[in-house]
Amino acid sequence: MCGRYSVYKSMDHYLRELGAHQLVIDYVPPEPVNRYNVAPTTKCPVIRASAEGIHLEAVKWGWSPFWAKGKRPAPINARIETVATGKFFKQLWPQGRVLVPADNWFEWVKDSDDPKKKQPYCIRLKTQAPMFFAGLAQVHPGLEPHDEDGFVIITDASDAGMVDIHDRRPVVLNPEAARAWLEPGLEVETALEVIQQQSRPVADFEWYAVGKAVGNVKNQGPELIDPLST
Repeated sequence: MCGRYSVYKSMDHYLRELGAHQLVIDYVPPEPVNRYNVAPTTKCPVIRASAEGIHLEAVKWGWSPFWAKGKRPAPINARIETVATGKFFKQLWPQGRVLVPADNWFEWVKDSDDPKKKQPYCIRLKTQAPMFFAGLAQVHPGLEPHDEDGFVIITDASDAGMVDIHDRRPVVLNPEAARAWLEPGLEVETALEVIQQQSRPVADFEWYAVGKAVGNVKNQGPELIDPLST
């Protein structure tokens, strides 16, 4: 998975799609998020659950354990193959489970004749319904920012036609699986089964070329997800 995605509707839109039976105990801003070009280190909404109910948090995209800070840029993704067994995300797995609401993500495909040239693609559900990326986060509730806070998106290998776009993709959960992923007290084995067995199949998605303006993190706006004019 490349390091860009979009989340632009109001949070109430994603919560309705999620259909959470738990009480949403945080304030839900009525305004659209309006982020069409989310880049690493950006603070964006994540959805987490506790025994008290559903929480909405604005968290930085990217996370490292304390012992790895400063050694390299904070990873933004966690591979499904090692997230439960490697030491890097041990602090977050599985108690740090969150959902990352999104409307699409972007990948760049190298030109077969000139690898320096890359064409961006927008990938979204064919229904254009909201998506829920399975993620892990460290969150310190409260208004004060905390340097240790951050989130990562769990990724899996691509298959079928999507592998031509990129060999990795985010684990996207349907609302039922997303609710299961958030369930407080979920057993470790069950959490792993959710992301391994209930990720939405490639057949649920569509992808199309978009303009290269998305390559600049300063660019925002709905035109970034418009199909490239031919």
